[in-house]
Amino acid sequence: MIDFASLANAGIRALRAYDPGHDLVALRRAAPRPLLELGSNENPHGASPRAIQAAIAALDGAHVYPDPLGGDLKRALADGLGVEIADIVLGNGSHELLMQFAQVFAGPGDEVVASQYGFAVYALAAQAAGATLRLAPALPPAHAMPRGHDLDALRAAITPRTRLVYLANPNNPTGTWYSGAAFEAFLAGVPAQVLVVVDEAYAEFVDAPDYASALPLLATHPNLVVTRTFSKAHALAGLRVGYALAHPACVAVMERVRESFNVNAPGLAAAQASLADAAHLAASLDANREQRQALSGALRSRGLAVSPSQTNFLLVEFGDRTARVEAALLARGVILRPMGGYGLGDCLRITVGTQDDNARLLAALDEVLA
Repeated sequence: MIDFASLANAGIRALRAYDPGHDLVALRRAAPRPLLELGSNENPHGASPRAIQAAIAALDGAHVYPDPLGGDLKRALADGLGVEIADIVLGNGSHELLMQFAQVFAGPGDEVVASQYGFAVYALAAQAAGATLRLAPALPPAHAMPRGHDLDALRAAITPRTRLVYLANPNNPTGTWYSGAAFEAFLAGVPAQVLVVVDEAYAEFVDAPDYASALPLLATHPNLVVTRTFSKAHALAGLRVGYALAHPACVAVMERVRESFNVNAPGLAAAQASLADAAHLAASLDANREQRQALSGALRSRGLAVSPSQTNFLLVEFGDRTARVEAALLARGVILRPMGGYGLGDCLRITVGTQDDNARLLAALDEVLA
């Protein structure tokens, strides 16, 4: 028997695969009734009908390779965001790009800095590249942004060996955010040779007045990268389309490792059509905002601690009964995301569903808590 793990490079040998939480396909097959899936931060309001139609139409050319440059989608993004086409690199979801930034810009002997309770992919990216991960402590639970990014701690964690800093705004899995002014001050203190990758997967959901996207800072900070996705607000998680915005020279280097046809034709078509359907996106975001507030209030009224959130999910503390609550809800067909892998074993992450979804969740939760 070949020991394939020993043949892998050092970073891969110690790596653990990404944990999706549950085998949803198996659970769906075994469930006696439709599951209520509130563990993956998917958008329950669905994709734009225009996006679906565009994806279906693209299947007529399924025998032909997709555009390797993604030119039409890049032009639509450039027009909508006020950037140049050369500033954009497309990914098979933003996950792929987050991994590739470490692959390209970090390696053995280098360091990657991220925040405690940050998205799990940052650690995977660093380890796969063979770099050392330095975790900065998050804000304390008693803070107004419990477990959110401590920008001062992140800055202090940077050393001469640091090549990359990963941070998300808003952050997954906490839902917390930091202000535009705080980030601008942080970025000003980061050495010019250190890439700062800001993951804005949930940016469209934000309505907090102190929040600001990092996008306007790209023009003045060549070491800044912003990643986004069509999986969340645009509800195209199944088609895997993401993108990064960065200095053209940075994008040019990333293009050297990008797979030739990494975004499929239905994905390219659907993403472009979704960008053109502003009304659908606005309605989806309004519904999420309303239900996020309602669900948060309902959970707090039951005596549960709910972290402030500007996303489409809530981080909820259940204390020492967390595992029992999660298992009991699962037995009732309600799937939440356990957070033990993030070091938050006393919490569950709950996707904000539709009004009916949230009513079913609360009814099941009341049974369990009783």
